[in-house]
Amino acid sequence: MAIISFLHFCSAHQKSQNIMPLLISFFFSSLRIFVLGIGFFTLCFLMTSLGGQFSAKRLGDSPFTIRTEVMGALESRGLLRKMSDMLEMLVKRMDVLARLENGTDFRKAEEARFPLDRSVPAAGLMEKIQAIAQNVSDIAVKVDQILRNSLMNGKVTEGRRDQCEVPRDPKYPDCSGKVEWMRARWTSDPCYAFFGVDGTECSFLIYLSEVEWFCPPLPWRNQTAAMPSSKPLPRVQAAFRNNLSYLLELIGSGKESLIFMKKRIRHLATQWLLATHSLAQKLKGRRRDQKQILIHIGFLTEESGDVFSPRVLKGGPLGEMVQWADILAALFLLGHSLKITVSLKELQSNLGVPPGRGNCPLTVPLPFDLIYTDYHGLQQMKQHMGLSFKKYRCRVRVIDTFGTEPAYNLEEYATLHGYRTNWGYWNLNPKQFMTMFPHTPDNSFMGFVSEELNETDRQFIKSNKASNMAVVYGKEASIWKVGGKEKFLAILNKYMEIHGTVYYETQRPPEVPAFVKNHGLLPQHEFQQLLRKAKLFIGFGFPYEGPAPLEAIANGCVFLQSRFKPPHSSLNHEFFRGKPTSREVSSQHPYAEDFIGKPHVWTVDYNNSEEFEAAVKTIMRTKVDPYVPYEYTCEGMLERIHAYIQHQDFCVGPSPPLPVKPNSHASPSSLSPFVLSPNATHLVWLHNASSTPPAWPSVSSMQVWVSEAGRACTETCQEHGLVCEPTFFKFIDKKDVFLQLNIACGSTESEMSHLYPAVAEKVQECYLQKEPLLYSCAGHSTKYRRLCPCRDFRKGQVALCRDCL
Repeated sequence: MAIISFLHFCSAHQKSQNIMPLLISFFFSSLRIFVLGIGFFTLCFLMTSLGGQFSAKRLGDSPFTIRTEVMGALESRGLLRKMSDMLEMLVKRMDVLARLENGTDFRKAEEARFPLDRSVPAAGLMEKIQAIAQNVSDIAVKVDQILRNSLMNGKVTEGRRDQCEVPRDPKYPDCSGKVEWMRARWTSDPCYAFFGVDGTECSFLIYLSEVEWFCPPLPWRNQTAAMPSSKPLPRVQAAFRNNLSYLLELIGSGKESLIFMKKRIRHLATQWLLATHSLAQKLKGRRRDQKQILIHIGFLTEESGDVFSPRVLKGGPLGEMVQWADILAALFLLGHSLKITVSLKELQSNLGVPPGRGNCPLTVPLPFDLIYTDYHGLQQMKQHMGLSFKKYRCRVRVIDTFGTEPAYNLEEYATLHGYRTNWGYWNLNPKQFMTMFPHTPDNSFMGFVSEELNETDRQFIKSNKASNMAVVYGKEASIWKVGGKEKFLAILNKYMEIHGTVYYETQRPPEVPAFVKNHGLLPQHEFQQLLRKAKLFIGFGFPYEGPAPLEAIANGCVFLQSRFKPPHSSLNHEFFRGKPTSREVSSQHPYAEDFIGKPHVWTVDYNNSEEFEAAVKTIMRTKVDPYVPYEYTCEGMLERIHAYIQHQDFCVGPSPPLPVKPNSHASPSSLSPFVLSPNATHLVWLHNASSTPPAWPSVSSMQVWVSEAGRACTETCQEHGLVCEPTFFKFIDKKDVFLQLNIACGSTESEMSHLYPAVAEKVQECYLQKEPLLYSCAGHSTKYRRLCPCRDFRKGQVALCRDCL
């Protein structure tokens, strides 16, 4: 239309001889592009108008190459006719303009100067425009014929329409609503066309009954073809591996983070292989099914920003990459079949994601028994798996550094009660979240590996330790900005030579005091050599719960850290805001404080100069040997992951209630599998109970305690040398358990709360849990005393009970 307006302007100003030559020259140069554009647009229009009508029925064609929102018959014919009329008018205007051009002085001068430079004369242009106009007219006729034929075919299939009426089946209450949605929105995602949806009622019902599961199967469809094979493939037995070469090939390269992980696996290869041999001897004769496992490291994908890879060589956090490297090594050596992805495209390909925007289920049944990923990967799967995410999410294991408490996991409850988070609301079984340290019993403890020293290295440390050498925990200059550090560093400098490993490119970071000897960022083996000489590894309060303190302790250092008063949490510290936990952190590394302790770990108040100085003096005099907790050795991690894979199954339904023998005269205690302890403080499981339910961990390890008001079950169990086990809540969430513990219940209600089962003693009201996903070891209130299921644990392996391997 802009070209036609331009021609109107030129005709109205023919007498302006000065401007006309310039305008005509501009017009003919632009017209060449316009002619090509008209031809290309016509071709595109024909493809989108007709292609979408038929290609949706060919499953092999990609919906990305077609336009699935097809115009109606009237719109298609009308637009083509308008194009034809426009071109005819353009030809008439061109004829007038051509005569005008031939009579100008400009034209004569041009012919004199460039008699042969006429690549597209006006006559040739007019012929091409006329040809295009004729083609558009012919296309309009053909489209009209095709659309008429399509309508005729629709009338032929009218007789089948009764077979495609929306069924009224009470077993499928959402069917009619889903059909309504499909009528209005089926063109919103190309994946529907990929599965054969073409806008007809039959295609809606076929899709909703065979691809999704909102409508009943259509009786006239071939059900055997629609249903997937019910025969599972025969299970292959897992065999321990004794070589890591193939794993290194699977990991690939191209990212600094992947290179770091491969270096770590190579460095620990000998320890991994020895640990594998040892575990194989322990499990000799036990059958272990080989699992098909997908490992998707979401934080390394370009779509999530991959902020870690560029920082590997600049002192950035390595804790996550340390853990992922160890997870890969453990899964591989246990004999499972692995696929490793670090890109969204690879993830989609391995899952069988259909082309489109992620609203449709997967094209094939999920080929993996387990998927290990992180929060970034979890979000990517949810976006691209459609309804399949809900179906298969029970197979996911989420590597989650700081843990996810049940109150933040259940979306309905978290929203209603104000548990705001940037990472929660997944409605998973809380045990599917796997943490770096065993700080959240509601989750599973995954962990990582701390290198063990051989005898030669131990002897080297004994003879080369410098009692007056300290290394600061913190590779980034920002960590050294902590307020008040000058005071305690000045005290430390009186007794020890202080070393730092702060990253810098050209100039020494100004945040590092002049009396600190800064080595810059060191390669891992050089950093270990520094730790083997040093006596003290000192933390500034951040980062929280990293692997470095355990590495220092493994190299014979004492770890000195600050006690937090009050404890840090999401209520008072920016770092924890938005994380799906209300956990209160009493020190920089609570695991080191609670599970290792003195002489390897000292936790003091840095604001108390006398306490800090006394601790430094005592540490200098104290002799310590290198120490690695068993659960952070290669064998400990292999043992733990083996147990999880063999026993954790979140895809099965809830366990049946505990069976009891019918006896109308029996008291509640005689029917219960629990017995009150001799001192009447707690319940224990009757070892001769006639019908012990199949459960993991074993119920024989269970004890039931009642917390004090304002105390969480995590703390209550820990006070008795036990660990809280949320899997056992389902066995104690009963009114009879209150009675056995001599708790008076004036009334008993069943409600949703992460604090239940519990009793409000002042009013003698007992509460049972209504939502199993809210069973939680975390959480406390001064109003309630909570029922707490505790269990024993193996020495050095808190994740497993004594009989849990």
